[in-house]
Amino acid sequence: MAARKIGVLTFHRSINYGSYWQARCLVEGLRARGVDAELLDHRSRRVEWREARNAFQPTLPVRTDPRHFAALGRKTRALIAAVDALPLSPPFPLEDPTRAPRYDTVVVGSDEVWNFRHPWYSGASIFFGEGLNTDRLVSYAASVGNHDAADGIDNHWLDRLRRFHAISVRDENSRALLTGLAREIPLVLDPCLQFPNVIPDAATPAGKRYAVVYGHSFPDWFTAQLRRWADRTDTRLVTIGYPSQIADEARIDATAADFSSLIAGACAVATNFFHGCVFAIRHNRPFVCAASPYRRNKVQDLTRILGLQDHLVAEGLSDTAFADRLAALPADLADRLATARAASTRFLDHALA
Repeated sequence: MAARKIGVLTFHRSINYGSYWQARCLVEGLRARGVDAELLDHRSRRVEWREARNAFQPTLPVRTDPRHFAALGRKTRALIAAVDALPLSPPFPLEDPTRAPRYDTVVVGSDEVWNFRHPWYSGASIFFGEGLNTDRLVSYAASVGNHDAADGIDNHWLDRLRRFHAISVRDENSRALLTGLAREIPLVLDPCLQFPNVIPDAATPAGKRYAVVYGHSFPDWFTAQLRRWADRTDTRLVTIGYPSQIADEARIDATAADFSSLIAGACAVATNFFHGCVFAIRHNRPFVCAASPYRRNKVQDLTRILGLQDHLVAEGLSDTAFADRLAALPADLADRLATARAASTRFLDHALA
C-alpha cells in the first residue's frame, strides 16, 4: 500500500535560518513517521522581491559596509540552495493554489502562517486552506505572530479555519484569537524541538570559548550588558547572519548548517529571535533573549512552557543576574521537553490518523 501523501505548507522560502530549519524539521519529521511528505513550493515574484530586500537590508550597517552586503549575498544564496535540496512539490503560484498537487492531507505550519500583520504574506488565503486539492486540512504549530488577540479575527477567516480537521498553535495569543472556533486548540512544540534528531549534534570546537549573538536591532541596554559580561568572562562574541557592532567575530555568511553547529559549540547564546531561543534549547545552551514587540508572542510562551521565563530578560536586570542566565539552563528542562514532545506527538497521532 502506498504511503499517504502529505503536503507541508509554510514560509519555507523566507531567507532566515529559522524558516529553513522549521520547514526541514517538520517535513523530515513527518517522513520519519512513514508518510510521503513534501513542501508545497509556492512562488511569488512579489514575495521573493520583498524577501531579498529584507535579507540585504536588515540593519543600517549593511547599507554602509560593502563587506556586510557581500556576506549577506553569500548567506542568501546558501539558504536558497539549502531549501532547493529539501523535498519539494513542483512549483506553483502562491496566488493560485489550485495548481498545487493533490494531497491526502495538507499540514499548514509551522511559522506565522496566519499573521494578519505580516508585511508580505498577510491575507494570503492559501494558508487558510483556500483552493488546496486535499481531503484533510491540519495545522501544526501555526501562529498569528504579532497580530494581537484583542484585535480579533473576521468571521471570513474563521469560516475557513472551521474546515480544518485539527488545529494546533504554538502560542497563547494565537489560541486566544481562535476561541471562536469552539474547539480544543492545543499548544505544540516548534518542529525543531519536536523532531530534534533532524538537527545534527555538533562537537564542541577547540579554542577560545565564545558566545553566539543572533539577531539585529537589539536595545542598547542589552548590547551594553552583553559586552560587559563578555569582557568579564573573557568570552568572544560571534554574530551569526547579521552585523553587530559589539561582536568580536562576524559569521554573517553562515550556512544553515553553520548556524546550528555554531550554536552547538557556543558556551551561551544572546538573541532576540524565536529560533535563537529554540536552537539554544535544542543544543542545551544557556541563553538570554531580549524579545522585541514583534517577536514577544513567540518567545514568551515557549519560555513559559519549558520553565525558562527567567531567560527572557528586560532592562534593569543586574549584571549578576544576567550572568546567571548565561551560566546554565534549569536541571528539569529535559523532563519538560519530554512532556511537551509527548503532547505534540499525541496531537499528530490524532490529526494524521
